[in-house]
Amino acid sequence: MSLGQRLALLAVRLQEPQRVASFQRLCGVEAPLGSPAEGEDAESEVRGAAGNPRRRGQQPGAERSPGPAKPDCCGAPNGVRNGLAAEPGPAGPRRAGSLRRNSLTGEEGELVRVSNWPLYYLFSLGTELGNELFYIFFFPFWIWNLDPFVGRRLVIIWVLVMYLGQCTKDIIRWPRPASPPVVKLEIFYNSEYSMPSTHAMSGTAIPIAMVLLTYGRWQYPLLYGLILIPCWSSLVCLSRIYMGMHSILDVIAGFLYTLLILAIFYPLVDLIDNFNQTYKYAPIIIIGLHLALGIFSFTLDTWSTSRGDTAEILGSGAGIACGSHATYNLGLLLDPPLHTLPLASPPLTVTLFGKAILRVIIGMITVLIVRVIMKKITIPLACKLSSIPCDDLRQARQHMEVELPYRYITYGMKEEEEEEEEEEEEEEEEEEEEEEEEEEEEEEEEEEEEEEEISFNIQIVK
Repeated sequence: MSLGQRLALLAVRLQEPQRVASFQRLCGVEAPLGSPAEGEDAESEVRGAAGNPRRRGQQPGAERSPGPAKPDCCGAPNGVRNGLAAEPGPAGPRRAGSLRRNSLTGEEGELVRVSNWPLYYLFSLGTELGNELFYIFFFPFWIWNLDPFVGRRLVIIWVLVMYLGQCTKDIIRWPRPASPPVVKLEIFYNSEYSMPSTHAMSGTAIPIAMVLLTYGRWQYPLLYGLILIPCWSSLVCLSRIYMGMHSILDVIAGFLYTLLILAIFYPLVDLIDNFNQTYKYAPIIIIGLHLALGIFSFTLDTWSTSRGDTAEILGSGAGIACGSHATYNLGLLLDPPLHTLPLASPPLTVTLFGKAILRVIIGMITVLIVRVIMKKITIPLACKLSSIPCDDLRQARQHMEVELPYRYITYGMKEEEEEEEEEEEEEEEEEEEEEEEEEEEEEEEEEEEEEEEISFNIQIVK
């Protein structure tokens, strides 16, 4: 058997849903009573993944009629849905539903039996490291509180990695692991394709980029970064297998794909960031390029939640890039001069911690307000301009003419960041005023001491 044939056989084995189900059972996740047999139609689903992939939203086994659900002690069938867990007894395992309901497709997760809850919460944390809520807090926190230089470049790398990953999914079009035998603990992204895992890609790209961008710029041992990368990446990658969203091959492919993207594009990150900040017509080019990339990605395949996610990623990248251009030209949040590097971490004081929390609170409130307002404005306006009925928002958002401008404009708004940066400037001015007041007080104290010395000398003379 040749090397190519061995690799192909290995890839097929790593794609098998039985291996995902085995990992889930090893971690204490089992299908509820009354579910179909684990091995039923699994082999045919694997063949269908490579030869005749199903369309999005068509779940294997959807045509089956599962047995009647068994109510638990609280009256809920097989436990509780949508992330709520019920404990039927101190001796038996508890049951949990899906982490989030998919509001666009209406899918609801199946109930599962979880016997190892520490692993459940650990991998739930790992999968959240690749979700929208984490990004909303993570990138602004870097820009507002830690280092805008690193934050901007992290966003550039994240946009490149996620966009290429989402487009690759729509080109390869491999379905999610078959269920059964796999137990789906998360269904929010179930309508998307599987290969490669974009969670694994972001979970690999972000820690590697953080270490590459901060080592030598900040004072810390390299060992810390070398520990952070495998811990972060492995937690996110294993969480996708645990949740039943990806096969082992999907995760490995996402990891290797990210290394390839970083090897090609990381040397260009500095050039891209400098262009975004300094070129006169950068905002026009940024907005036009990101919008064109969004339109291209929407033409790769039929509707799914991945199209909205792609537009959201591009809109966020365009907004932060335009915001960095504005702040640079206004003289806000300038990078420290090179002679001050490497930077030392300031001592964590109550004042510093309070200011950081205040920035996050004000910024997140602004983000939520902008999001709500723009959603109320962009969706009806896009429906009206495109002559699409907006009575059913779920159906309306399945049209590119509605979903693309809604996501792109909403997540591209950067007023919240500019307001936060202005607030930081005001805080810096207040700090300068406080320092000036302290200097004045010191001068007054020195003058008083001099006057006391003079009066003392006069008394001696007398």
